[in-house]
Amino acid sequence: MADRPRFITPEGFGRLRCEYEELFGTERPKIVEIVSWAASLGDRSENADYLYGKRRLREIDRRLSHLSRIMKAAKVVDPAQQPSRDQVRFGATVDLADENNELRTLTIVGDDEGDASAGRIGWSAPLARALIGGRVGDERLVRLPSGEKAYEILSINYPG
Repeated sequence: MADRPRFITPEGFGRLRCEYEELFGTERPKIVEIVSWAASLGDRSENADYLYGKRRLREIDRRLSHLSRIMKAAKVVDPAQQPSRDQVRFGATVDLADENNELRTLTIVGDDEGDASAGRIGWSAPLARALIGGRVGDERLVRLPSGEKAYEILSINYPG
């Protein structure tokens, strides 16, 4: 996955940056203060504040490292600047209908900002890969673990 681009929308990048700043600027300093205070009490082997604080610091540092790697590798793509709006591309919001005429609305976003429950799927997901390049009226076949499923593209929208 190191050679694949990490596309992300400006909003998704902003959310990552806010999370990084919150962890680094607010939460981590509070935990460092608690750990320092707990360490000053003496015996650390049975000191819950110290043990929990150290564990939480490791979690925060791992998350900060992960967020930093994502942000360094990210290629921010603004869907509002998409010149070809008649095809499904990164950032498109697509209305679909399956074989049973069940409607579904999806937005194709970066893999790091996908949230299927909110209708945002990563651009490398099987459904997104099947939809990319499609136009209104096209039927796309998606190979899923449960079998193949056909979707018809009803509309394509981009922000802005």
